[in-house]
Amino acid sequence: MNILILGGGGREHSLAWAVLQNPKCDRLVVAPGNAGIAAIADCANLDICDGGVVVTFVEEEAIDFVIIGPEGPLAAGVADRLRDAGVLVFGPSKAAAQLEASKAFTKEICAAVDAPTAAYGHFTDAPAARAYVSEVGAPIVVKADGLAAGKGVIIAETVAQAHAAIDDMFGGAFGGAGAEVVIEEFMTGEEASFFVLCDGTDVLPIGTAQDHKRVGEGDTGLNTGGMGAYSPAPVLSEAIAARALDEIIRPTMAEMARRGMPYQGVLYAGLMIEDGAPRLVEYNVRFGDPECQVLMMRLGAQAFDLMHAAAEGRLAEAQVNWANDHAMTVVMAANGYPGSYEKGAVIGGLDALPETSSQMVFHAGTKAQGGAVTASGGRVLNVTARGGTLQEAAAKAYEMVDAIDFPDGFCRRDIGWRALKT
Repeated sequence: MNILILGGGGREHSLAWAVLQNPKCDRLVVAPGNAGIAAIADCANLDICDGGVVVTFVEEEAIDFVIIGPEGPLAAGVADRLRDAGVLVFGPSKAAAQLEASKAFTKEICAAVDAPTAAYGHFTDAPAARAYVSEVGAPIVVKADGLAAGKGVIIAETVAQAHAAIDDMFGGAFGGAGAEVVIEEFMTGEEASFFVLCDGTDVLPIGTAQDHKRVGEGDTGLNTGGMGAYSPAPVLSEAIAARALDEIIRPTMAEMARRGMPYQGVLYAGLMIEDGAPRLVEYNVRFGDPECQVLMMRLGAQAFDLMHAAAEGRLAEAQVNWANDHAMTVVMAANGYPGSYEKGAVIGGLDALPETSSQMVFHAGTKAQGGAVTASGGRVLNVTARGGTLQEAAAKAYEMVDAIDFPDGFCRRDIGWRALKT
């Protein structure tokens, strides 16, 4: 099969790496790709949020199957355009993608099926939002309703911080994503990510992970797109996963189908777990980044077969074969991230690193320039390793981190700390 992956980050590099291991893949194209992806697949420069452009490319290149990586093309309806053109695609429709594109929509769905989640208010103007915060107090969570690249969430410790976040969002700090704001109860517990494949009817769990959103060690500082992840997440036990499926995910999928927007693709449920009970923090309509990297490292070639089964409506006959292993990814980011940072720094030492089924550096924000790999984004590399234990995976990952020459970058040295301390 000829396969096209849309996207150019670490998630898409790991998807490409897994897909290429499957013998069903004859040719792989990634658009737009990055320096790491270009070393293993063909890259194409096209507007991945323009459905017409993508359909034309697919027809010209005789593509059989499209995997949509990021949320942008999904929210723009690219999957719909492909399906209308008779192209097999992995990813939800524009209507179903509202589960990520609108936090207010997700809250409405949760209310309809009585799924456990945080109490909330939905606001279209700053004075009403500020009044709500003044009434309920802090700590409290302020979220831009739309897509904000993983950064439109502020955990306010005080009412004053919440008011400032509200003013920033309505003032345009997150562009159109902040035109509406959702304000949520601050939930206590431990957060983890649960990934399931859906084909419009059936649901298949494919793994758990725990992300590290804060930029600083000990989970301090600003929220980021993710500074590292590991899989599996011990806090998300089989019993808790079963509860999440029964109380949150399957009811959501049934409600989406009832509304005429059946969900097909991967669904990422961010869960807050306390006293053995899961509550929904958020849905994402694509693989998490960097959680995808640890999932792909553990799944390998079967990842393609599972995504293909979801796209063709065959999940009822599919199953996941897990090894008893662990994976960790450490994000190397540009100094200054998630604030302002410089681009163009040269990264050395990558050629000497192993590229195996248990050790890979997935490129997130890189560019090939003058024969060198340079940093082109805030999150630059995902240094990923697999081992029989999480300790072994961590040791391998940080050994690779220490071999990379990137003085303009930094990483957290405590990825996996919750699981490692137990």
